[in-house]
Amino acid sequence: MSTPHETDVLVIGAGPSGVAAAVMAASLNLRTVVVEADSVGGKLHVIGALENVPGNWSSGPQLAEALAADLDRLQRAGRCSVVQGRAVSVTGYDDRAELVLEDGRALSAQLIVVATGVAALAPPDADWISASTGVSVPPLWRTEPADLTGRTYVLGGDRPLGTWLRTHPHSSTMLHVLCPPADDYKIAEVAGVERVRIVPVSHVVLSQMAHGDEWSLQVKDRQGERKSYVAKTVLNNLGNTPAGLDGLASSEDGYCPPDKQHPRIRVAGDLRSAQFQRVTTAQGSGAEAVLASYYASVLKPC
Repeated sequence: MSTPHETDVLVIGAGPSGVAAAVMAASLNLRTVVVEADSVGGKLHVIGALENVPGNWSSGPQLAEALAADLDRLQRAGRCSVVQGRAVSVTGYDDRAELVLEDGRALSAQLIVVATGVAALAPPDADWISASTGVSVPPLWRTEPADLTGRTYVLGGDRPLGTWLRTHPHSSTMLHVLCPPADDYKIAEVAGVERVRIVPVSHVVLSQMAHGDEWSLQVKDRQGERKSYVAKTVLNNLGNTPAGLDGLASSEDGYCPPDKQHPRIRVAGDLRSAQFQRVTTAQGSGAEAVLASYYASVLKPC
């Protein structure tokens, strides 16, 4: 006799991939529960421009509002429910998958789709930056052109750089982007942009000046030469670290490849790989996670 499940599909995270998974599951008449710790839409709320997303969306918050409306529509139709809570661990078994929340609650389902996304790195977390624990600089994506004073240095060449430039096309501020080798493939989209000066580096020592309103940057370039800079404005564009859960299999970079997980646990969205961090690929992976399990007979009737 099979073990009864509380639901068919548990989706962890209500960003683009999580909502896509919930919509797909509901369309297959699967009992669906979405677990979200914060707000529907996730990082969409801080994306100023969505140039590469089909559907004529102009900004992340606009798409986040539409995703919230999708979940609201499914809930009103009785096809989905949303649970507020922070997931901490998942476990796959032969006949079910289980989720444990931070408050101790445990939920079970035939399938769990983990779409927890990524969290922003801080300077002390980056292996090419030396900075005191607790040092924090403002994120690029939250910064308005009017906030930029003096020479502006950007730590890292992650993709929000291109998004910021598209969001603020009339800003004349030159962004001096300190770029480690690992970010070279990311900055191709801004190559040739007049408002960007790429500074290839191998290591940076970051510290705040004694009077507190300027930063010291001791930079070693890729040939080993050292230079010192003083800046009024330093911004964080270091990229992300995967926001995974206990119980997921991860690779050396901390991301969670889909093919390494238990058959009843699927990962979707940005969590899969640093190179798949796009809204459209996240949505496709969320829908695919449900469909693949559905056709593989993981989602069997209870």
